Amino acid sequence: MKILKPKRNRFTYLVASYLLTVVLFVVAKAGFMLCQQSDFPVDAAEFCQVVAHGLSLDLSTSLYLILIPFVVTAISLWWHKGWRWLCLSLYLYHLITSIAMAIILVADASLYSFWHFRLNASMLDFLDNPSGITQSVSVGYLLLRLAAIALLSWGFCRFYLLFLPRQIRALPFRLRAANSVLQLLLCIPIVIGIRGGTGESTTNVGQVYFSQRQYLNHAAVNPLFSFLSSFKHGEKDYFIYHDFSDEECMRLTHDIYTTKSIGSDSLLNTKHPNIVVVLLEGSGAIFTELAGVSHVMPHLNRLMHEGVNFTQCYGNSWRTDRGTVCALSGYPSFPNVSVMKMPDKSQTMPSIAASLKREGYQTAYLYGGDINFTNMRSYLVGTGFERLYSTECFSKEEQRSAQWGVRDDITFRYLADLIIHRDNNEEKGKLQSEGECQPLMIGFSTLSSHEPWDVPIHRMDDPVLNAFAYLDDCIGHFVETLRKSEAWKDLLIILLPDHGISHGTWDNTKLQRNQIPMLWLGGAVKQPVTIPTLCNQSDLPATLLGQLGIPHDDFEFSRDVLSKTYTRPTAMNTFTSGFMLADTTGHIIYDLDFKQFTVSQSPHAEELLQLGKAILQRTSSDLKHR
Repeated sequence: MKILKPKRNRFTYLVASYLLTVVLFVVAKAGFMLCQQSDFPVDAAEFCQVVAHGLSLDLSTSLYLILIPFVVTAISLWWHKGWRWLCLSLYLYHLITSIAMAIILVADASLYSFWHFRLNASMLDFLDNPSGITQSVSVGYLLLRLAAIALLSWGFCRFYLLFLPRQIRALPFRLRAANSVLQLLLCIPIVIGIRGGTGESTTNVGQVYFSQRQYLNHAAVNPLFSFLSSFKHGEKDYFIYHDFSDEECMRLTHDIYTTKSIGSDSLLNTKHPNIVVVLLEGSGAIFTELAGVSHVMPHLNRLMHEGVNFTQCYGNSWRTDRGTVCALSGYPSFPNVSVMKMPDKSQTMPSIAASLKREGYQTAYLYGGDINFTNMRSYLVGTGFERLYSTECFSKEEQRSAQWGVRDDITFRYLADLIIHRDNNEEKGKLQSEGECQPLMIGFSTLSSHEPWDVPIHRMDDPVLNAFAYLDDCIGHFVETLRKSEAWKDLLIILLPDHGISHGTWDNTKLQRNQIPMLWLGGAVKQPVTIPTLCNQSDLPATLLGQLGIPHDDFEFSRDVLSKTYTRPTAMNTFTSGFMLADTTGHIIYDLDFKQFTVSQSPHAEELLQLGKAILQRTSSDLKHR
């Protein structure tokens, strides 16, 4: 039988190279799952789900790999006589990329059984100490993998070169110009494809997460993308703090972090309330009566006198992705890295959701924006949120109601409906199992109080203040809607911003710029009370779980601020070039780049500086070893 040779021209070569790469990634998924089958068995339906959900990342990653061929073929339109040299460059390119792909695929499939996360730049650490590899596995194990790399490299390269034109003909000027224009136009879909669309979020690992079974999420990830994207989160980003010996570091911080709840007064009238944690976008204390401001958020100011009001709470960070992890996982923030953007790290975090799931709670999360943004989906799924509600739950008109997605009044109404009608609203997905009613925990992130401040009211000339006035209206209506329902009786609403923002004279030189309200409301609260204790938003998990009588030893950096073990109140905030640290003696703001105080308002400023550096060292060391 005669084997038909592929038609070889520039267009066929580019299309075939792209499709071949996509097919290789899909086949690699099958190979990966086959290698893990003994430890992580999957059935045919799960395999299809993995392939389907992972395809978007495979398509995007494949576009990266045809960029060089795309440029070379564009050059050849005007330099056809140099095709011999251009062709040689493509030979070398396909050889190098084939070897690299083979190494990454084999290493990824081999190391997953040890690491339980997809390949990232930490693999390069082994190159500094090759003996560590040979001591961990047998020579036969290594030889088999080397043979697989060699065979795959040869096979990949042969397939790519099969479609590479050996010769090309000169085209008339008109055709060359037309083809050049076509290639320029093709740049638009290629860039969009690489970026992952035209929305706010860009291509990221978290976009393929779909299952409560973490292995299936991992299997859907493209290993090449995982490896390359991890370089921007390398060790240099988060393990650059090492000013003390390990012993001295622990000595300086030993009384800062305690994990026991002892002798705290009960603020709640039930141990199993339905819990709603609302992360208020950027809603710092500077817009409330905590900073002497009464006109911007009057509803929130009023509610502060109706619940448990933590008046000296501070955000850990300055970004939503970081503050979300701090609030829900009780984990600290870092100046130069976002834990949420590191799926191999964020999946190891404890969380309020995971702790409550073990106690029989159902868990869900609502966000009116793109839930793939900054790997948010992977973090939420990996830390125990069973059901996610995002833009796809809303109409097209509602999705376009604000720059970032669905505006807050719409999502607040949706949330209230979820809570009040949780067991008879099939359209939104049942939040109650058959039979006995389970307690519920829902997380919710607002989004309208964010640039470009596009909200549907115009009450104040300042667009920032106007946006927070709108958020305040949403909060007031939400609380009153629930107060009038049967759900109020056993409900605990926790209002807590993800971070503060700079506005007017409130910038990073001001302590109060990072102060945030934390307010507990609902029928589950015994009575109004003010808690003036200095704390961080990352202390929410331990404090909440302590009130519920649930152990929280796994939250190493979250403190129960109501416990008698909380004897050294502190609050720390990190930003891109430094940190703020406050205790009962005052506070400092220190610039890590210039190595000097920006603000020093404590008689013990040097001691606070040493403590801040020790906290960064201890927490970053914990992150590195997760």
